[in-house]
Amino acid sequence: MAAKTRVVTRAGRRRREAIAGLLFVAPATVGFLAFYLLPTVRAFQISLTDWSLLRAPNVVGLANYRRMIGDPAFWHSAWVTLTYVLYNIPLQTALGLLLAVLSDRLARSVALRAVIIAPYLMSNVVAGLVWMLLLDPILGLTNAWLAHVGLPRQGFLSSPDEAMASVAAISIWRNTGLTALLFYAGLQAIPKHLYEAARLEGADEWSMFRRITLPLLRPVLAFVLVTSLVGSFQVFDVIAVTTEGGPAQSTRAILWYIYENAFKFHKMGYASAISVTLFSVLILVTLLQMRLLRADHSDLD
Repeated sequence: MAAKTRVVTRAGRRRREAIAGLLFVAPATVGFLAFYLLPTVRAFQISLTDWSLLRAPNVVGLANYRRMIGDPAFWHSAWVTLTYVLYNIPLQTALGLLLAVLSDRLARSVALRAVIIAPYLMSNVVAGLVWMLLLDPILGLTNAWLAHVGLPRQGFLSSPDEAMASVAAISIWRNTGLTALLFYAGLQAIPKHLYEAARLEGADEWSMFRRITLPLLRPVLAFVLVTSLVGSFQVFDVIAVTTEGGPAQSTRAILWYIYENAFKFHKMGYASAISVTLFSVLILVTLLQMRLLRADHSDLD
């Protein structure tokens, strides 16, 4: 009888814990449904229509997707976005990892980490405005310094050849601190006795980094790469503040092209089709990254 009572008590406790857990996740679930899932479904529905926002939508099936495949401007924006990703991801990841390792090995100061993360606390719009002033070809401090040391002034954001690299540099400057902090947190989870044992075996710093640090940072690396890649494909606010897709469409990234079609050309159906395509591509790329990097497995287990 006592055993049966204990079983009933445990079952009741588990039920109460389950109810409490559901109550805790309910606000996040409602927010996800209202602000993510339903808009995604609605975007897919709109992508099957020809809608200018000024009249009732006209169902056209997959016409917007067929148009997208033959649209040179879409492929140009996709190439511009890919260029930005190739600028951004390798440099941001490498610099973040370097800062994290140096902070872990040389100075574990809270003040230093605060300085490193400070640019990330600034919004993309503010960062874009600050750097637009700094990189101004006439009044900017950057060109003043270049002229002071005898180098020619650069167009930066006003040059088709330099604009995308400059936009990527602004993003790298702002986001590297967060990447470094994530890597630093991952480094703290690596047992220190592994490094001590490697030193006793005569391993140098590079060997320990390659054989201990990198393998054990794989889950953090996967998280950083996935979030950075998704964020890079969605670059918009820095471009909106600094270049507005120019000069000569050299920074016309895919999200800016979606914005133009939706709110400048009033082609909401076509803009939604591109959005759905981008969403699908990001899902596939994320799953591929998670699979290749084995993000669900850690060598610490």
